[in-house]
Amino acid sequence: MKLYYFETLNPRKVCAVAKYLKAPVEYVRVDLGKGEHRTEEFRAINPNAKVPALSDGETNMWESNAIMCYLAKKAGSDLWPGDDARRIDVIRWLSWDSLHFTRHGGNLYFEHIIKRKFALGDPDPATVAEATKYFRQYAAVLDSHLRGRKYLIGDGLTVADFAVAATLPYAEDARLPLADFPEILRWHGRMNELEAWREPYPAMAETA
Repeated sequence: MKLYYFETLNPRKVCAVAKYLKAPVEYVRVDLGKGEHRTEEFRAINPNAKVPALSDGETNMWESNAIMCYLAKKAGSDLWPGDDARRIDVIRWLSWDSLHFTRHGGNLYFEHIIKRKFALGDPDPATVAEATKYFRQYAAVLDSHLRGRKYLIGDGLTVADFAVAATLPYAEDARLPLADFPEILRWHGRMNELEAWREPYPAMAETA
């Protein structure tokens, strides 16, 4: 298997899952700054010209959440639960996250981090204000849900935790308003106990 990545938001969570699972993947760094994601070769793997992407024999997989589920299922890991009820709950949180929590946290990440990294101009105040407002709204939902829980879905770590926590390592630089959400901070502290979460990317010497 080859896992195509760059050091940005969505590839980070997939690399973390791959490292956590000790998945037998060959890491291939795609330099977005050099436009390597736009080549014909890479578009044959992911026609959306985005990372992450995964190739496994004749199977090409894109979308970070799907790749995490694929890797967990292939490894026989409970990160993708074996029972239907918990799998449906994972899907619920993956959907909620994409539409709400990381959607707005990702906008703040883009405005404050990606624009600076790739010289795309200054943060747009209107976009920042809207994203901050909605991030707070959905952070309150998440904070309430986490009360009394070890992970998102009871006491077991799943791919949902890796997905929903995706913006949190960038909280300071992305200016995520987390001070009023102690349960999120507690939960992310637990995620940070995992080496794969803290240091998800392969050493450059190991990359192709």
